[in-house]
Formats: sequence, C-alpha cells, structure tokens
Amino acid sequence: MHGSAEREGRVPGPPGTVLTGAVADALRAVTGFAGGVYLRSGAPGELRLSVLAGLPGQLFRPWWRLTVDRPFPAADAFRTRAPVVLADPAETMRRYPQLAAGLPFRFGSLYVPVLDGERTYGVLTVLRAGTSPLAEAMPARDRLGPIADALGAALGALEREGARVVWDGEPLCVRPPVAGRPPRGRAGRFTWDPAADELTVDATLRALAGPGARGGLRSARDLAEALAPDDGHLVLAALMEAASGPAPPGLLRLRSAEGGRRLLELRPHGESRGEPHEPAHGESRGKSRANPHGSAHEESRGEPHVHTPPWEGPAGPGAPAYSLIHGLVVDPEPGPPADGAADLLPDGVFAFDRLGLLTYVNPRAARLLGRPRQTLLGRQLWEAVPWLDRPVYEDHIRASLLSEEPVHFQVSRPRPDAPGPVARAEGGRAEGDWLTLSLYPGPDLVTCRIVPLGQVAETAEGAPADAPAPATVPTVVPTAGPSASGLPPAVVSTAPLYRPIVLAIALTEALTARQVSEVVMRELLPAFGGGRLAIYLLHEDRHLYLAWEHGFPSGFLRPFEGVALDARLPGVETLTSGRPLFFESMHKLAALYPGIPLDATEGARAFLPLIASGRPVGSCILGFDRERGFSDEERTVLTALAGLIAQALERARRYESEAALARGLQEALLPHRLSAHPRVETAGCYLPGTQGMDVGGDWYDVVDAGEGLALVIGDVQGHGVQAAATMGQLRSAVRAFALGDHPPGEVMSSTNRLLIDLDPGQFASCCYIRLDPLTGLARAARAGHPQPLLRHPDGRTDVLDLPGGVVLGVAPEAEYPVTELRLEPGAVLALYTDGLVERAGHDIDEGTGALRTALTLAGGRGASAQPPSLPGVAGLLTDRARRAADRPDDIALLLTRLRPYS
Repeated sequence: MHGSAEREGRVPGPPGTVLTGAVADALRAVTGFAGGVYLRSGAPGELRLSVLAGLPGQLFRPWWRLTVDRPFPAADAFRTRAPVVLADPAETMRRYPQLAAGLPFRFGSLYVPVLDGERTYGVLTVLRAGTSPLAEAMPARDRLGPIADALGAALGALEREGARVVWDGEPLCVRPPVAGRPPRGRAGRFTWDPAADELTVDATLRALAGPGARGGLRSARDLAEALAPDDGHLVLAALMEAASGPAPPGLLRLRSAEGGRRLLELRPHGESRGEPHEPAHGESRGKSRANPHGSAHEESRGEPHVHTPPWEGPAGPGAPAYSLIHGLVVDPEPGPPADGAADLLPDGVFAFDRLGLLTYVNPRAARLLGRPRQTLLGRQLWEAVPWLDRPVYEDHIRASLLSEEPVHFQVSRPRPDAPGPVARAEGGRAEGDWLTLSLYPGPDLVTCRIVPLGQVAETAEGAPADAPAPATVPTVVPTAGPSASGLPPAVVSTAPLYRPIVLAIALTEALTARQVSEVVMRELLPAFGGGRLAIYLLHEDRHLYLAWEHGFPSGFLRPFEGVALDARLPGVETLTSGRPLFFESMHKLAALYPGIPLDATEGARAFLPLIASGRPVGSCILGFDRERGFSDEERTVLTALAGLIAQALERARRYESEAALARGLQEALLPHRLSAHPRVETAGCYLPGTQGMDVGGDWYDVVDAGEGLALVIGDVQGHGVQAAATMGQLRSAVRAFALGDHPPGEVMSSTNRLLIDLDPGQFASCCYIRLDPLTGLARAARAGHPQPLLRHPDGRTDVLDLPGGVVLGVAPEAEYPVTELRLEPGAVLALYTDGLVERAGHDIDEGTGALRTALTLAGGRGASAQPPSLPGVAGLLTDRARRAADRPDDIALLLTRLRPYS
C-alpha cells in the first residue's frame, strides 16, 4: 500500500534526493525562486506534485493534483512532451487564463517534460521573475533541458530495476538552494534514521551546534552532545521514544553549553505540518551513500538523506520497521545584531522563510499576534497564529512569495478569551482588533511589519516616487463586531476569498451539465470549505431532478428526486423566490422547515437559486460540516457565482440539444447496410468523440461498383452539425461516382471539385479502393488519409505505402495517383480514420504501430487456424478507444476480408 512502506520495513523506489536534487539544480540554472516536479500518480490521467521547493505546501494545496486533460501548462508539457515557457504574467494570461486567475501575480514560469526514451514520467517546473520579451526566457528553457533529461534517465533506471515510478502522496517540501551564504534564521531541522543511526542536518542547525560540532553531527549521540551536554540523556530518551512509538508531546526544553535555551520538537514521518521532508542542497548528512544513478546533482556536499517517499518498491532485506524522525531545534534567544536591534523597534516585526516558518519575531509583534515568542519561532505562520489560517489571507501571503512587490492588507484578530501577552490600550481594551500587515519579499525571507489598524505605516504613499507599486488586493472595509448570527465575520476581502473569474474561465470549457457540475465541485466547493454539493435541474414537467451530488450520505437525496415546485423545501423555495437561503446551523434549518429530513446534526447549508437571463434553471446546495457564518461579502460572491453556474448549465442544455440533433443526423447518414458479395466479408464501426459536439465527419461505406466493390473511408474536418452535413454530401457523391464504376483517381478528383464548390474552406481526407472479388485485385487512391493496414493470412501485418494527393477541398486541379495491390484469400484489409491512432503527446506513427500489432494478434495463423469474425476483430481494435474516458476525435473503421474459394 502506498504510504505504508516505513511501517512494513520496506524501502520504496526512487530516493527523494533524485527529485530534490534535480529541482535544486534547476533553480540554480535559471535563477528561480521556487520549483517542483510533477509525477504520474497511480490514478490514470493524473499528475501529482512530488517535490515543492521554495514555497509552503499548505498555501499551494490546490495545485498538488492535476489531471492531464486540464488546460494548465504542466499538463500540456506532459501531454505534448514539449516544454512550455511563460515569460511573464501577460503571456500566462493569454495562454492559460485559469492559471493566471488562480495566481494573478507577477512571475514567469517554465515547464519541461521529464522523459526517458518513449516514457514520460512527469514535468520539471520552475517559477522565476517575469521577463519580457519571450526570447529572453528561451535560454533558460535550454538550460533546464539537460537537467530534466538526467532526471528522466535516473527514473528510467529505477523503473528498470523494478521500482514503480508513480507518486501518490503529499509533496516533499524543501528549501530552495542558497547561493554563497547559509540560510538565515534560528530554527534548525534534522532527520534521524533510527535503523542506521544516521543524522541529516541543515545549515541552521550546524550553526546552532557550534563550530566544534559542524563536521561531527553523524549520530543521535552527536546531536545530544552538541545541543545540550548536560541534558543529552533527555535528548536520547526522547529520540528513542519517538522512534518506537508516539512522539513526546509538546516542546522539550534544553540548556546549551553556553547556558542558552534550546527548544526541541520531534515528529515521526507522516505527522509533518509542512516543514521540509528532505534536506535541500547545501545540507549535510552523517554517513554517505553513493548515488547509484549518477544524477547530475551530486556534489561534494554529501548526498542528502534518502527519504522514504510514498513510492512502492521492493522490500529491503532485514530493514527494521522504524519510522524516520523529523526534529526541529529552536533558539528563542535574539540572534544576529540586526535581530537585537529590531527587538527595540516600536512596531511589530517578524519574518518567515520560503516555507512559511517563522525565523524572527520581535517582542512587539509577539504581543500583537497574541502569542509568546517561544511558541512562534520555528513554526509555520498559520500554525503558530491559527486565526491567520483563513482563505481570505492566503492570497496575500502567496503574493509575497511569488512577486517582488510589497503587499499590504488588513486582518481581523479575534478577541482573546484568556489572559495572555496581547497588546492592550488604555482602559484594558485589546489593542489592534484589526491589524495592518505589510509584507516585504526578499530572496530567502519575507519580512513583515504589523501595526494596529489606523496607525501610520509605511505604504505606497510613503514610498519613493520611483518605487514599485505594492501588490495589494482590494480590501473591503470591515464592519466591527460579530455577525447577526453571533458568529465572527467570515471574510474581510472578497478578492482573496474567491475570484469569480476563476470559476467563469473554468466554466467556459464545460460543455455538458455533468462537466459543469464537476467544475463547481472542483473549483467552488474547496474555495469555501464546503464538503457537500447537490445540483438540481428544472425539467419541462416543472419538477426538479438531481443532476449531481457529492458528499451526502448514500440514498439521502433519493426522496427529493422529481420534487414539484410547490413543495415547501429550501431547495425549491430558493428557486421560486429567486433569493439565496443561508443557514449558519442545522438547528436553524430545522427550525424554519420543521420535519425536513437532515443528513447531519451539525453543519451549515447554503441554497442558491440557479437563474439564467430570468429563466429558472435549478438550484444548488452547498453543505458545510461545521457551523459557520456567512458574511455579506460571501453572500454576494456566492450569489454571483450561482448566476455563472446557471448560465453554464443553460448553455450545456442547448449544447446537449444540438449534440442530440447532430448525433441523429450522423446516425441517419451512416450506412445501415453494407453492399455484400459472396466472396467478400466486411465489418464497419463508428465511435463518436467525447469532446466538442461529440460527433464529427468520419464515415465509411461499401458500394457496388460494376462487377466489384468500392471500399470507402473518409474524415471531414471539424465536429458538429456542419461536419456531419458535409460528410453526408460527400458520402452521397462518392456513392454516385462508385455506382458509375468510375476509376478511383477520377472518383477522388470529381469529389474534390464538388467539395470546393459546395463549401469553400472545408476539407476532408479520403481513401477509395475498388476491389475485384474474383481475382483479389484492388486499385486504390488516397487523399491525405492514413495508410491502410494489410494483415496477410500467415499473420504478418504491413502498413501499406500508397502514394496519394492532397486532402479534398484544397486544390481544384489536384491529381490522385492510383496504386494496384492484391488481396489473398484470408487476408484482412483495415481502413481507419486518424482518431484511432492519434493520442495527445505521442507521434501518430506510435499509434499506427500499436494498431498494426493489435491486428497481427487479432486472429489465428496458418491455414488450419479458425479465422476470427471481422466484427470480433473490429471490437478488439477499438477496445481501448471504447474504454477511454476521453476521446478527442471520432473514429471510423472498415475491415474487409476475401473469402477463399469453397
């Protein structure tokens, strides 16, 4: 099982150092400030972030998973096996508006696929300062290529050794490499492997241990003696206790050799709160192991610890079932002289690193944040100050990590329920119930200035004239006091809460009601912390029917199926009244609707009317697991989003009507019966695509042509009603020319001129073969169509090499050469359209080769073997396409076999 390798004593596949080292090399090569590696997951069509360097994982959780069909640069790089370069925010918005809407900050990015031969393992990603023009970013792409290739080669070698190269866990969060100087801060980290008694430490911990211990931190005993000579036995006891069972609760307080204080926290692997799981470049370990894969990132620094990631690999012989121990050592005393000077400032000042860990807090900041300094240092900002852990503030912190401009915003601090070191004004009132935070990004740290709202602070107005404008997000002036429900206000600013443009852009790509519902579940539900979703649509009989549900108990919504509009239910009344209904608790919902079935005793609910252009479409129900208030800003945003959802559902309804019309037209135009001959067996099939209008212009036909048969297959450009109509016209024209027994070249030329006259600008590919059933002689003409396959009676399969002309509808005077070939009794001729052999990110020759292999294996061999039925062969050749969740193009297939003489 994924994630259980340590408990079972197993050593999973690729070491984390292969991944983290590649990211570190990439960041150095292009001067990036953050980066990572997406790898394939165990779920088909899904990528997962395996390593994240330079950014806190919690703030970027929405980007941990990525399906390969989504319009995001990493997915495109994976599918196409080609790099994607986004030089600046303008380029990002132009090409990937969903990414730009989710991260609207000033940065550039590069995405390079990780390949090993024909295998695509993932994508190497780097974020860097935006550059313009695009040409300036291209050299950076070229420098990333060899690093991605080296990573792909290492992963390929691991896979050939038996490791399963997929990633199904959370990303390893590591620090970016620091050039020329050790990282600042007073919080050092280490990882201890109890089985081998190996210690991995970072540069900060080496500095805290002192010069005498920097080269000798190799074991648990070394660590204990360096940190606290008088309390070393306590350190060793805590390490062993953590290795064999739960970690000791709280902080272990120690005394260094100089008498200073040290705080030690231990955490077994799997209980991480976002600290680095893997030492980055520049960190050291005790015993060195050679990297067997010779990756490009080996340096004399000593190889980082081989962390146990969630890979599945072979079990290590005799490996004990101990868990790795992650440790945090905090020095709460003032550090460098600059920190001591900052302690004297009247304003609150604190700093956190690129992983969100607090490295410095002055006394004034600790008072305003309402926490002692000892409980703040070495912890992530939102963990140490829980009331900052809100979606409303995450955008501002992301902005400070992704852009170079200062960020200014206001936060609401809850009133303290217990005495503590909270700053208080005269009269005992808590000072700074609203605070202004100013974040100033640096290469390694973000420095923060915190003052009570209303106090004069450095902002854009006080900056020099040539200073860059701060990266502010529009803020709504807060209303003092709790909401009407008695619960605290949920938001301060609607922009960081959720940008409607994110949902709007995502909805533009949703074509069906199911796709619209999937977008709402993926984008809207997590943005507001919801866990349940139901979407009901109004049908022509004026009843509501469930179109999508998520998170509700199985069968709970069944009694509400087909409910009439006169029912007294919140999901009905929100639609009939046109007003959204918000319930901060299940008790309030039950009080207003006595006797209504409830799926939970605790939680909150929002019922949103789905109305598009004044027309009722349905209703949307959002469920929350805990009681919560809905601020005015939240209500406004959710109501606006409901309008967007309604418009998308109405558009999906029109699309489905058009698609049904096109499918009916397609069905009417495809042959219901193929012309037959006693010596010829034929079988055809058609599969519509699952994107676009769901139907296209692919067709096949078998027509009587004098004493022979005409075998035809074609593909009209595009999808939808127009493509299907053009296909019908071409099929009729080819049938007419075939019934007149015109030569294949003349059939192609005449159809070409007819298409140009009918619809200038439309084009189609086609292959026409006139077969003489008595002799097996065939004469073929091809217009830009894929080459046919011929399976011989002995099982050999060839890709025919028929010369051809340009596609139909392009050049009025185009000529189409005719080629002769002969079919032996028992041979199978396969004509097909490109939808059967094309796959995103793969060369069409690969698909043709796979089809050739499938046709070779699709029947018996030799004269004594029983020949398989052609419909069965057709089913085998299209099996993979039938089972695919996503078919970008439609597929047509026509098989022909010459029967032997009886």
